[in-house]
Parts: sequence; structure tokens; C-alpha cells
Amino acid sequence: MLVCSCNYITDTDIRDTIVQLLNDDCWQLIVPSKVYHAMAKRGRCCGCFPNVVDLIIKTTEEYHAKRHSTEAEVVVYMSRLKQFHEENRRADIERRHQGHRAA
Repeated sequence: MLVCSCNYITDTDIRDTIVQLLNDDCWQLIVPSKVYHAMAKRGRCCGCFPNVVDLIIKTTEEYHAKRHSTEAEVVVYMSRLKQFHEENRRADIERRHQGHRAA
């Protein structure tokens, strides 16, 4: 499935990159910009970033399930990732509203 039409990146490309990053350090915090940097791409319109975050979460959960990580390690990591996602989602919403102010 095509995730980023600006760079023509598929979900398989993103998943493979995430797994490579996790193989380097399985507890690092992976964000869309890190994934794009590892692929030597850059976010252009960044409309795909919410979908990339969802792929990061799913791929990371699958990776740790295969690796037999303890539940406590996974829960702490996933809560950090979801908190980061929510903070950035709020920032996106705030930026959108600021741009629609009347002068």
C-alpha cells in the first residue's frame, strides 16, 4: 500500500526501515522523521506522518512480540510513544487554528 505519495513510499518500505532501526536499538523512540532520514527521504507535505506513526506502533509491537520482550518493557515503551504522538497531534491542531485568525 502506498503511504507517502510525495516520495512514493510503501508500507513495506517503512516497515523494513523500522525493523532495521529496531535491530540497531530495540528501545529507541522511533518517529516519522527518523524513519524518513533512514530512507534518505524527507517529509514534504507531511500528511502521511499520522499513518507512519500507526505503522511504527504496529511494527514495534510485532517486533517485540517476536522477540519475547517482557510485558513491562513493552508497556512503558508504548506509553512513551503514544504520549509523544498525542503531544504532536495537539501541536498540529493548535497550528491549524492559529493560521485561520482574522487580521
